[in-house]
Amino acid sequence: MRDVARVAGVSHQTVSRVLNGHPSIRASTRERVVQAMDALHYRPNRAARALVTARSNTIGVLTSSAAALYGPVSSMGAIQNAGREAGYYVTVAQLADLSAESIADGIDHLLAQAVEGVVVIAPQERVLDQIATSLDVPYVTLQAGAQYAEKELSVDQIAGARAATRHLIDLGHRRIAHVSGPLGWIEAQARVRGFEEELRSAGLDALPPIRGDWSAQSGYVAGLELLADLTITAVFASNDQLALGVMHAARDLGRDIPGDLSIVGFDDIPESAHFCPPLTTVRQDFAELGRRCVARLVAEIESTEEPHPGNVQPALIVRASTAAPR
Repeated sequence: MRDVARVAGVSHQTVSRVLNGHPSIRASTRERVVQAMDALHYRPNRAARALVTARSNTIGVLTSSAAALYGPVSSMGAIQNAGREAGYYVTVAQLADLSAESIADGIDHLLAQAVEGVVVIAPQERVLDQIATSLDVPYVTLQAGAQYAEKELSVDQIAGARAATRHLIDLGHRRIAHVSGPLGWIEAQARVRGFEEELRSAGLDALPPIRGDWSAQSGYVAGLELLADLTITAVFASNDQLALGVMHAARDLGRDIPGDLSIVGFDDIPESAHFCPPLTTVRQDFAELGRRCVARLVAEIESTEEPHPGNVQPALIVRASTAAPR
């Protein structure tokens, strides 16, 4: 810090004020100090600053072993970007499994780094139950049931599922099947609920959902099962990978898409626009969700008003995999 002060021609106290964002520093002085820091490749000592300020400026992310899925990966990247923009470090703890011991280890790992808040990207009820009794810092979860609704900040899964189902109904489909994600996942439960609610509102019967595990392979197996019923003319899959598997099954069974079967997915992964045919799906704005998660945590940490309250609304992206039934 004294080297930076010497190069910038200021006192080391001025350098300290610049680092801490003190409002009394003139813009020209701040620019001189920043240029000196860049020239000297100066980085503040994080541990030393934490000792002085009694703050770590660190946000933790607790995620499950399913973090390789598109949704969790996109959410994590958005949170890391938003955290840096807000002046916070982001540290991640990934759960090896969903045992009580693994969840406790993940929480302990974050608390040992003096995190000031936590984002939970592990949307299983057992994780939330344990967090509620173990964390003594603010936290927000990307998915939650009714019990933890006040901690939830998410893309509205029910609204997205209803939009997907309504699109198929509006096209004229009446026998619509659903391939769900694993029902231990809160978002999979929400998508089943949205699907069933929209069918009921249209006066249609809901077929029992066929459960998948988010993978294209499980979608393929589910597709072979449900497409044995030739009266089914449309499928809403709980994510785009499941939809891809159903499309594969349809081709193997000689069912044309969308002539014989319409398919809608969920997530809008980058590849979905290049499926054959391109997939109609529900887009989630993970970047906006990450910003809102960090904004809510920072507001609670710093006792300020939350700038962007509320959940993020999904958008239906209509492509070539859906059409009116023959």
